[in-house]
Amino acid sequence: MGLFDKLTGTKHPDHGVAPRPAEEVRSALLGLNRSDVPYIIRNGAAGGADLVAEWRMAEPAWQTFFIQSQLTRAVQIRMRLVEEDHEVRVLEEGREVTRVGNPPRLAISKQYTRGPDRTVSRHYTIQRGESGCLQATETFRFDASELRNPLQDIVLKSGWTWRGVVFGKL
Repeated sequence: MGLFDKLTGTKHPDHGVAPRPAEEVRSALLGLNRSDVPYIIRNGAAGGADLVAEWRMAEPAWQTFFIQSQLTRAVQIRMRLVEEDHEVRVLEEGREVTRVGNPPRLAISKQYTRGPDRTVSRHYTIQRGESGCLQATETFRFDASELRNPLQDIVLKSGWTWRGVVFGKL
């Protein structure tokens, strides 16, 4: 892996993994959709992509989770399957979000980023342990890689390259 691959988040499959057909890769990615995960993968034709993965921030069932996480970035991963190269071209876009009003609702700012997102949110409770010393216990954790990693795993296990796009078109 070269320096540019590292900066863009590009990953290559293990040697000897035979590439699967594009429709199988697409079906496997869409198969990650479940009601118990905080993201959704949908058709991305309207946005100039084959598939789009994003956080379920606006869905009522997940709002409590995202409010508790105090997440300040909305991440969207747009994917284009390039069958002739056996690669999924990936554009990760991030926007700053804030919560306004009561009950809180999301407001998206104009701040925009491209490239792999590294957002991690952790909450700790500090209390006295059995020995009487103060200790911090992690009570909540949210990591943006929870969106990217399952997608990458499917792509790599399918024998395709996960090609991060920072400059240019998807």
